[in-house]
Amino acid sequence: MSTQCAQQKVPLVLVPGLLCSDALFGPQCRSLADCAEIAIGRVTGQATLEDMGRAVLRAAPERFALGGLSLGGYVAFEILRQAPERVTRLALLNTNARADRAEQIAQRQVLAGLARTLGVRAVQAILLPFLLHPERLGDIALRERVLKMADAVGPAAFVRQQDAIIARPDNCPFLSEIKCPTVVIVGAQDRLTPVKVAEELAAGISGSRLEVIPDCGHLSTLERPDAVNAALRSWLTA
Repeated sequence: MSTQCAQQKVPLVLVPGLLCSDALFGPQCRSLADCAEIAIGRVTGQATLEDMGRAVLRAAPERFALGGLSLGGYVAFEILRQAPERVTRLALLNTNARADRAEQIAQRQVLAGLARTLGVRAVQAILLPFLLHPERLGDIALRERVLKMADAVGPAAFVRQQDAIIARPDNCPFLSEIKCPTVVIVGAQDRLTPVKVAEELAAGISGSRLEVIPDCGHLSTLERPDAVNAALRSWLTA
């Protein structure tokens, strides 16, 4: 434990991604407990990013560090629009600033329809090759953890989340307005939000730091927790 961590814990709010529960940040809650008072933002009961941002802000401390993975990153942008003065630091994990292209919207609509008919576990099983590094697809325990997160979210919340993502704005012009210390984290083999979009984020946010996690896909917090935890610890204690 570092002296700085021992002296003061940082309020930290973490916002999960699409079809992800609190378990997405389980390794971070355990590893960073000496540095941070961690709360998980709830983004399953709202139908828009604006409402998700408002819900997280209502439950958050007055001032806090903020981290979001994928959908959680989109919510983080919204939180910064609504209350930038409350966010002391920002971590953007496996996310991007771009709005969806037409083909991406169509894919989301197909997945929402499948969730209604087949259930979210089946949808998440389809998505696993896009969520995990190829070498981890055979990790039965990790696969089951990801599928259980989908079970915890459920189909109705999944459809709401997809609708919110489809309606999100292009956040690229907003990046220059972000002034708090920022770290951008991405898996080197992330197929959904690849390194090039993380590079765009880091280039657009003045003074931000880019951390590319080797041998890692989209769910970096579960796939390579030690590397992610080290990056977050450095960001929290800088």
